[in-house]
Amino acid sequence: MRNMIVASTSTLYGGGYLEYLTPFLSKRLKAASIKELLFIPFARPGGISHDDYTSKVRAVFQTMHVNVKGIHEFEDPIKAIQDAQGIFTGGGNTFQLIKMLHDLQLVEPLRKVIYQGVFYLGTSAGSNICGLNIRTTNDMPVVQPSSFKATGALAYNINPHYQDPIEGDQHMGETREQRINEFHIYNHIPVIGLREGSFIDVQGTTEILKGTLKARLFQAGKAPMEIEPETDFATLNLNH
Repeated sequence: MRNMIVASTSTLYGGGYLEYLTPFLSKRLKAASIKELLFIPFARPGGISHDDYTSKVRAVFQTMHVNVKGIHEFEDPIKAIQDAQGIFTGGGNTFQLIKMLHDLQLVEPLRKVIYQGVFYLGTSAGSNICGLNIRTTNDMPVVQPSSFKATGALAYNINPHYQDPIEGDQHMGETREQRINEFHIYNHIPVIGLREGSFIDVQGTTEILKGTLKARLFQAGKAPMEIEPETDFATLNLNH
């Protein structure tokens, strides 16, 4: 019985940290009677320390009357996951995040509690690890993880911060769509391009696209599709 919010980003342009998600998030936390949240700071955006990242998150959730404690503060991180009322994995570098999770043997315990119904919030890198692997992240491989395998809480991969080509832009590198097409030369896993401000509301067997923007669905050997808000990805038969 999954209970998840899988978001493209933590912060919209001009907004505060988690501000756009707060109305939806606070209702979900209240409904689940969550008073304490376990934060996984391993992605470390910009090299921020685990303590500083946790403090930033703690300040936001205090306004929702929820206490936050970083997983790095526990002697036994596996038990911390097993005992958590709710879990939030923040954004940053996905390679750093997945390396730490594998090094500490936390991927399987995290997957297990997600399927047991423990509330999970992921933003950016924290959403990447909800897919089958992290091969569709936008991040640089600043470290080498032992595996790209993720939790498999979703039966497809996420590409957070998905951007469409900008007409007239003189950037000569690959577009996001081209890079995902390269992924599909070697992989058959569907990929959801989540635009900024979009998130997937996962409850049980439903996976509803929320926000005002469409998402872009990529499947190997098929033309990309635009997916309307309020669509249930679980009904799209995303085989791979």
